[in-house]
Amino acid sequence: MRQAAKIIKEVKKAVIGKDDILIKVMEVILSGGNILIEDIPGVGKTTMALAFSKAMQLECKRVQFTPDVMPSDITGFSIYNKATGKFEYREGAGLCNLLLADEINRTSSKTQSALLELMEERSVTVDGVTHKCPSPHIVIATQNHVETAGALPLPESQMDRFTVRLTMGYPSLENEIAILRDRQEVNPLNNVEEVATAYDIIEMKRKVENIYRHDEIFEYIAKLMKATRENEYIKTGVSPRGALALSNMSAACAFLHKRDYVIPEDIKQVFLDVCAHRLVMSPQARVSNVTGSEVLKEILRKVPEPSIRG
Repeated sequence: MRQAAKIIKEVKKAVIGKDDILIKVMEVILSGGNILIEDIPGVGKTTMALAFSKAMQLECKRVQFTPDVMPSDITGFSIYNKATGKFEYREGAGLCNLLLADEINRTSSKTQSALLELMEERSVTVDGVTHKCPSPHIVIATQNHVETAGALPLPESQMDRFTVRLTMGYPSLENEIAILRDRQEVNPLNNVEEVATAYDIIEMKRKVENIYRHDEIFEYIAKLMKATRENEYIKTGVSPRGALALSNMSAACAFLHKRDYVIPEDIKQVFLDVCAHRLVMSPQARVSNVTGSEVLKEILRKVPEPSIRG
């Protein structure tokens, strides 16, 4: 927990006024997941990813997705070596600790699909040979949900592979003044210190995996998932992959709260972030102007929670 707090403290030097987002990103990293940030340009998405990679001493690669980005740019490719007479593998951008996929919805469906194995299996397969990604491995993808001309919506199968969908939003007046002041003379990223290593992250992930979850907690998660699949405003509810993501995120939340067991409050804190982007709303919801977040809040209110307390 102390190591995670140190990482967040360093990232806060570069990202001002978004403490709740930084905590959620840390939870996703510790749960072994991936992050989709849906926001307008210029609110600090890239800065946040770079700050996390620096604080944790992770190899970070950034890809600006455009229509001409090819799947091989992500997965790598084989090239013939005349000297040896053999094909040799050249790594793509995806084989790193932290891949920042900027404006992922600007590229072709074929290139988007190249990320599926990367995000799920932490590997890429080229010419029948599987290449493992270094550990830990995180994908932070961004998309601009306002300017959609020429954009290709992510398929549901890919949306489901993102553990959470987050929005950073504009800074407050005071925070924007602080941002302007801090950037007068130096890039705040230069002030971010290296306080952890890949080994530290792996060790914290192992501890999160061992966080105790009572059977009543599993039952609570299952009932929440069932409620999303039976709601009249939801056409397609949360998948079993989403249920696993919710369980893992709640364990990471408990870890950051210095507990070795999960309580219902941990689940409630991450429920909307984990589930909202996984829903396919029904035509009735669109006609009634009902949002996924509103339905999920109602589900949280109606589904009885276990009596486990911290």
